[in-house]
Amino acid sequence: MAGKGTGRSGLLAELAVVSRRYMASYALFNQAVADRIGLHPTDLQCLNLLTLEAEPVTTGRVAELTGLTTGSATRLVDRLERAGYVVRRRDAADRRRVLVATVPERIAEFGRMWEALAGDWSRIFDELDDDELAVIVRHMARTVEFSGEQIARLRDRSRG
Repeated sequence: MAGKGTGRSGLLAELAVVSRRYMASYALFNQAVADRIGLHPTDLQCLNLLTLEAEPVTTGRVAELTGLTTGSATRLVDRLERAGYVVRRRDAADRRRVLVATVPERIAEFGRMWEALAGDWSRIFDELDDDELAVIVRHMARTVEFSGEQIARLRDRSRG
């Protein structure tokens, strides 16, 4: 590892290196999975986020989830629809709204494929106790929040 310091500074230096390796390995894994099923990596992650939503969403919500413009989100939904992972349907409560809904059979198929490709990833946590798992969960939640803030900041700069 690149961190040669001791104590906290050494751990933070090591964390900086391992975090970069972690992000790169996940991005490369995501690309490999996307390639395997014929999707763009962004489309794959959008599909992932859609499966976490409790109900069908608007294309505007897809844009919020992904940080894309509404035009780009519309094209992304078009691609997912052509691939059979989502359908568009009118909102029963407001016929003017169009909702994007996942196709349960395709999502189940996607889930089985994901499990087969990822293997039993949960085994990497076997040696951790509940307190250690709680730290990881807290870290990941904070990272998601921080990343969202940084994405917004970067997108604001590129517009200005």
